[in-house]
Order: sequence, then C-alpha cells, then structure tokens
Amino acid sequence: MRTVSPSATRHTWLLIAGILLIASTLRVTFTGAAPLLDAIRAQYSLTTAQTGLLTTLPLLAFGLVSPLAAGIAQRLGIERSLLVALLLICSGIAVRSLPAVSLLFVGTAIIGCGIALGNVLLPGLIKRDFAGNVARMTGAYSVTMGAAAALGSAMVVPLALNGFGWRGALLGLMIFPLLALLLWLPQWRAAKTATLTTSRTLKSRGIWRSSLAWQVTLFLGINSLVYYVVIGWLPAILIGQGYSEAQAGSLHGLLQLATAAPGLVIPLILHRLKDQRGIAILVALMCAVSAAGYWLFPAQAVVWTLIFGFGSGATMILGLTFIGLRASSAHQAAALSGMAQSVGYLLAACGPPLMGKIHDASGDWHIPLYAVAVISLVMALFGALAGRDREIH
Repeated sequence: MRTVSPSATRHTWLLIAGILLIASTLRVTFTGAAPLLDAIRAQYSLTTAQTGLLTTLPLLAFGLVSPLAAGIAQRLGIERSLLVALLLICSGIAVRSLPAVSLLFVGTAIIGCGIALGNVLLPGLIKRDFAGNVARMTGAYSVTMGAAAALGSAMVVPLALNGFGWRGALLGLMIFPLLALLLWLPQWRAAKTATLTTSRTLKSRGIWRSSLAWQVTLFLGINSLVYYVVIGWLPAILIGQGYSEAQAGSLHGLLQLATAAPGLVIPLILHRLKDQRGIAILVALMCAVSAAGYWLFPAQAVVWTLIFGFGSGATMILGLTFIGLRASSAHQAAALSGMAQSVGYLLAACGPPLMGKIHDASGDWHIPLYAVAVISLVMALFGALAGRDREIH
C-alpha cells in the first residue's frame, strides 16, 4: 500500500489554498470598481464613453494577453508566471489609485494583464496537478472567485463613504492579491522542475485548427459575451422597467452571488457524467429563458436574476472544465485556455457597448434582451458539441 508523506500532503494543501487565493483576485479587482464608477466619473468629469472604457479596458487586455500566457508559462514555469500575474495585479491597483486620470486607465490595463495570465494558467495548473479532480477544483475556484467578487463589491462603498474615498476603497482591494502573493511564494521556490509538460506536446499553434477547440472556445466565449452584457446593463434595464436604483443595485449584487452558487453543485453532477452534452444545453437555455423573462415578465426580475446567474455561472464552470477534459496535456490545456479566453473576452469587450448603442437607437431594452436570448441558444448548440466525451489530438 502506497503511503503519502506528511510533507507531500502539506504541499498539496498549500497548493490548493494558493490556487483558491489566486482565484479570489481574478474578478474582485475588476468588478469591485463598478460601484464606484459614478464617484470616479464625477471626480474627473469623465464622459459616459470614457467611464465605460474602465470596464472594457480589462476585457481588451484579457483578449490580447490570453494567447501569450501559455508561451510565458513555458519559459518561466507555471508557478512563476502566476507569481508575475499577482505582482501585475498589485502594481496595477497601486497605479490605479494614484491621483491622475491617466494613471487610472494605465493601472486598470495593468490589472487586466495580470488577471488574463491568472485566468489562462489556472486551468493548466489544475490539469497538471489535479487531473483526476478537474471538475471539483474548477468548481472550488469558481465559488471562491464569485464570493470574493461579491465581498469586494460590498466593501468598497462603505470604505469610500467612511473617510477613505474611492481611491482608498480601490486600494483596499489589494488585500486579495497580497494574501495570494504571500501564500504563493513557496511555489516560486518549487518551480525549478515544475514545467507544464514535456516538449513532445508543445505544438499549441495547431489548437486553432481544431474543431473541438473552437467548440469549447465558442461555448465559453459566448457565455462571456452574454454575462458581461447582463452584468453591465442589468441596473439600467431594471431602472428602465420601473425599479428603483436601490432595488436594481440589490439585484445586481444577487446576480453576482447567483453566479457563484453553481460551483457548489455542478462539480458533483459532472463527477457522475462522462458526456456533458445534456447539462451544457440545459444551463445555456437557462440564460436564454431568463433574458426573455426580463423582457416579457419584468415583475419577476428576482426569478430571472437567479436563473441567469445560475445558468451563466454553471456555463463558465462547464467551459473551464471542458478545457481540462478536452485537452490531452497541461500545456495544451493552457493553450486552449488562452484561445478560449482571448476570443471570449474580445467578444465580451464588444458586447456591452454594442447593446448600449442598440438601446440608444431603439429607446428600450427589448432588442438587446432578445439578442441575448438568441445568442444563448447558439451557446447551447456549441455546448452540445463541446460536451461530447473526446479529446483534442
């Protein structure tokens, strides 16, 4: 019978804790700024388009940096690359909090670059070190990411109102990457022999020619588009339908919590499934139904918010799990993650401004919500294809 040494067990738990703390930084430093956008706009007299750039800049950074992440990890090692990601996030938070409007945008872009590295490399690390528990680990870090985002959104306004101002509140978000950085430092020393995989499987460029890779990419990418449209415009949609600002803000917070909930459930279901087509179609249809619900039955917005949050959160977990399940190696998982997140976030960066323009042209939110419902049906189709039990070769 094989025994596991106490030091090996300690290393595994330290690695898991480090992964979860890194996950806690990957949304909060981005979404935590959203409740303060009005204060930032007033301080610098920004236009609506300039303020919107603070939301789309990180998404553009995600899209542009994601394809580079697998190559960076191959040169530095995945652990050291994740440490670089945390350092970028910390430095971006510091720069963003300095009293200059140009540094606000520069810092936001730096944060986006750091988050992009983390987003891409965590699935590769999980594929390498937890190949038998991809769904469970993906679920755990998705829950952590969502819970941290909700906590960050809840804490920034009280901090800003209690003497710290919006700059101090944004600076306070550095607690998340700093804790992750401290716990990840031992992995820096352990990284000498920790490569993603052997040189035999490093042909990652060919992944862009794989139909299965494109199916996974578009399933995850369309979800990013749909999620950022709804997360960006939900308060405006609800206010346009007669809800107060306070009610719209509460439902916006509920949406973020609802996206975290599937991390507790989906891994338990996936553990019993070899083929994930059915569940992929189901959660994508939840997004379509809820978008139509906001449009046709706005009085039940709480129900649609819970359904959309669960469906979108579950789709993200499934998409990230597909990266590990469909890839045949850890390096291929990182390359597929880079491809999926690059395409997804470039789509996501286009979505909110496009839907905003459609709203301005039509005068209401019916067409954007109809578009989200139709796009979610397309996502269900790609989920049916990506959910088949096979690997990229």
